[in-house]
Amino acid sequence: MEIHGLQKLTLLDYPGHTACTVFTGRCNFRCPFCQNASLVLRPESLAVIPEADVFAFLEKRKGLLDGVAVTGGEPTLQPDLPDFLRRVRDMGFETKLDTNGAKPEVLRRILAEGLADYVAMDVKSSPAGYGRCAGVPGTILAQVRESVSLLEQSGVPHEFRTTAVKGLHSPADFEAIGDWLAGTDRYFIQSYADSGDILEPGMEAFSSAELEELLAAVRPYIPHAALRGAD
Repeated sequence: MEIHGLQKLTLLDYPGHTACTVFTGRCNFRCPFCQNASLVLRPESLAVIPEADVFAFLEKRKGLLDGVAVTGGEPTLQPDLPDFLRRVRDMGFETKLDTNGAKPEVLRRILAEGLADYVAMDVKSSPAGYGRCAGVPGTILAQVRESVSLLEQSGVPHEFRTTAVKGLHSPADFEAIGDWLAGTDRYFIQSYADSGDILEPGMEAFSSAELEELLAAVRPYIPHAALRGAD
């Protein structure tokens, strides 16, 4: 795989697990609030970490790490993602996949072959606001809807999450997201934060009170929805 980053320890990326995080390059979305702009726009400018180095690291962490989180960029663009996940699981680690849901055919294979123990899917906005928040034409929505359905029917533990950005999202968007994902077990509204590598700098976060208002718009549909990363 095209690997450009390895965070050797995370207690946050894989809920309930001690894990490492693998960062893949390239993405088919252009979300203006993307926090890994270099991975999306300029992956060729970043150093490549050979898979052999990643697996050598994992060999030394057997018994110390529970799992491996694979994120990006967008990992489902990597042709050998299923093989990578299979090898990680064969080493005794659990796997968590982050995805934007734009490649349901890849997600279907991963779920069918039992290659992901947990999946986190970004839901960028309401159906009406999807094209703007994903930075691509609205035609991507059909693929995203299919991925949502695949996860809901899979039996694989998963979560949906939306990064809330002032000027891009409104309470009405979150009400529509709630209606779309009604009944799901895990949904999180994430507070936007400037990583210093933003695709379109100058984005603004909602206040804590405003985030609570967004959450209130979702809760009638998803009672256990929660905030993540809010002060």
